[in-house]
Amino acid sequence: MLDRFRISKFCSVSSLREIADRAEQDYILIYTTNMPVINGNGTEKRYLDIACNTGSVMLYSDFNELDGGVLAYHPLIMCQKGSLRDDFDFGHLMVIRTDAFKEALGTIKSEFDYAGFYALRLAISRLGDIFHIPEPLYTVDVSGNKTVDTHFAYVDPRNRDVQIEMEQACTDHLKKLGGFLHPVVNEISFEENFTTDISVIIPVKNRVKTIPDAVESVMRQKFAGKYNVIIVDNHSGDGTTDVLKGLNKKYSGLIHIIPEEKDLGIGGCWNKAVLHPGCGKFCIQLDSDDLYSGDDVLQKVWNKFQEGKCAMVVGSYSIVDFDLNTMPPGLIDHREWTDENGHNNALRINGLGAPRAFYTPVIRKILFPNVSYGEDYAVALAISRSHKVGRIYESLYLCRRWEGNTDSGLPQEKINRNNLYKDTLRSMELSARQKINGYDGKRN
Repeated sequence: MLDRFRISKFCSVSSLREIADRAEQDYILIYTTNMPVINGNGTEKRYLDIACNTGSVMLYSDFNELDGGVLAYHPLIMCQKGSLRDDFDFGHLMVIRTDAFKEALGTIKSEFDYAGFYALRLAISRLGDIFHIPEPLYTVDVSGNKTVDTHFAYVDPRNRDVQIEMEQACTDHLKKLGGFLHPVVNEISFEENFTTDISVIIPVKNRVKTIPDAVESVMRQKFAGKYNVIIVDNHSGDGTTDVLKGLNKKYSGLIHIIPEEKDLGIGGCWNKAVLHPGCGKFCIQLDSDDLYSGDDVLQKVWNKFQEGKCAMVVGSYSIVDFDLNTMPPGLIDHREWTDENGHNNALRINGLGAPRAFYTPVIRKILFPNVSYGEDYAVALAISRSHKVGRIYESLYLCRRWEGNTDSGLPQEKINRNNLYKDTLRSMELSARQKINGYDGKRN
């Protein structure tokens, strides 16, 4: 038997309370879209059968999208304990066990206007399993509905009230899970001796159009100390190597490395650079299609390290097109970071900002995973677990958005792969933090 009703604001606690008050059946089936949804043959029975067989407290499934008569499969990914992003995609139809819904709702002490469902699904995960059904159990008619780019939505100042609530919900969840860490106060003395103060590290593969601009933006730096640039050329085949050989002759401070290995991702290239004997005391990132916004970037990063005695410094960047014209949303400064809770909130957001700079002895101990997506996020989480992170909120970096970007126009399968990897990083990091706190693994 089905009791159907509509609510106005699914993300608020008050709306969730209305659902709980009106739910009389064993399971609650929730549609989260106003677009037409076409259930498949036996959709509800399939959900309920799997719910009974697995004992899961919440279930969601893959689905199909119908656009102008064209049907396309939309796969989703597994929800794991590190799936702490508030934008995790559960699709448009979910089934939640009513008793779990009500119990989880009872643990939410804040009257969230925006983070209600986020807090609810985190609380539900503490009660039992959230199960992904890898079958397209329904179809959504998306005809006429444009896809909105939400890549930078969480750093949009207009969404600040939303993000404050989301951070609070995630922090409460981490406390109940034994993954919350108090602010890091230990400082680094920087006693190790290096012949070079700063190394700019650029991994590159097939960027003949952009690598000269990147290098020139480094060589224009006015820095009181000594710096170099280490470029790890990952077997380019488009003329990039020849361009770098020419730049190597022009600039004595350029170290051009072509690794013997053929299986290196961006992370592996970073490891080659930070372990190189020519690497400086601090190393700072520059992607091969981006450039620094001014000639004082290295000095500002150096000053922040000395001021904060931190292991990592993260700047802010501006989104530009290939010709360096500013594009929306403009400045990305990640002001959601705070010294008090940034290291916890980092488990919720998808990135920390750029450029990223590291105290070399620390990064040599951690090293990067040998991947080409999420490698920077992995080390940032590890560093923030036990070291201070310094922030610079002015634009230091011009991030080019063009058709050559590795994250431009990704298919759904690649998006899923990327999201699954970052969720896995969060799961591993959460386990490490729980271990620090002596968490026994019991659900709270």
